[in-house]
Amino acid sequence: MQTKTRLALVGAGAIGKAHVNAIHRSTRDIDLIAIVDPTDDARAFAESVGVPWYRDLTAMFADHSPDGAIIATPNKLHVSNGLDCIANGCPILVEKPIASSATDARALLIASKTAGVPILVGHHRRHNPLVQAAKHRIEQGDIGEITMIQSSCWFFKPHDYYDLEWRQKRGAGPTIVNAIHDADLLHYFCGDVVEVSAMASNSYRGFEIENSLVANLRFRSGALGTLSVSDAAVSPWSWELTAGENPDYPRTNQDCYHISGTEGAISLPHNLIWHHPAGPDWKSPIAAINAPSMAANPLVAQLANFDDVIRGHGEAVVTGQDGLAALVTIEAMLKSAETKAPVTIS
Repeated sequence: MQTKTRLALVGAGAIGKAHVNAIHRSTRDIDLIAIVDPTDDARAFAESVGVPWYRDLTAMFADHSPDGAIIATPNKLHVSNGLDCIANGCPILVEKPIASSATDARALLIASKTAGVPILVGHHRRHNPLVQAAKHRIEQGDIGEITMIQSSCWFFKPHDYYDLEWRQKRGAGPTIVNAIHDADLLHYFCGDVVEVSAMASNSYRGFEIENSLVANLRFRSGALGTLSVSDAAVSPWSWELTAGENPDYPRTNQDCYHISGTEGAISLPHNLIWHHPAGPDWKSPIAAINAPSMAANPLVAQLANFDDVIRGHGEAVVTGQDGLAALVTIEAMLKSAETKAPVTIS
């Protein structure tokens, strides 16, 4: 590999442009050498940032051998784009969800393993220092054995968001589009999910997709959890509105994750650590201390991890298997809601 890491961007929509911004903000020796997207808007964007534009991956790979590719295309294209990159020996960072279905995701993972080409998945919240600090507290035993976790993903999408008809159809609901990030963090904090029981409602908009879903989760460790999502709920309780990662969303002084164990609890994103100073006892006083962490752009941190993996200097923070686990959990939630029965995950 050359001194600089040469990356291609596949898909120049909103999240693709966010990745370009992360590249520009990164202190790493990274060059964006190509943008692949058939739209006229993407061509204009490529011209505006001075990067060669290509209609498809075949044309791009005919001219370049990038060290890695960021795949930020629509969900249904993730696997086909990923397989093209793997066939060309090109490591990939694929946006969430890793695929439109767990079956397709497994096919991508098999191709990756066979070819020895790394896959990273864009569950960028794991790279947030607030999340890393909470993970460290959990691993060092600050809250004991986790017994309960609660995640809220509540917000109100504007009416014109659903002017695009495909957003009203199966596969585009807030559970897979938004709450998959929350599912990933629940895995990160608590380990594998083994059983899901969920219910959903489309009562507000009446589309094929849900506007709200609530799920009970059982983890292999024995911990229990809840994950609830709604894009028809006026609320300050979602990661977007509480963490301050994206300036497009007004930040609230609230938490949206609560993690409790046998010795203490953590609320996120404020990283308040709760303990009974005299020992666990609901009749004794409980107090919170703040565990501040450094601010950092998680997309820039994610890019640095991708660079490390490409250069052979580190392991992926979010692997393809992690992306599959989050997707399997989301599919189980949707299946349970549809069948009105618990779903076991092997």
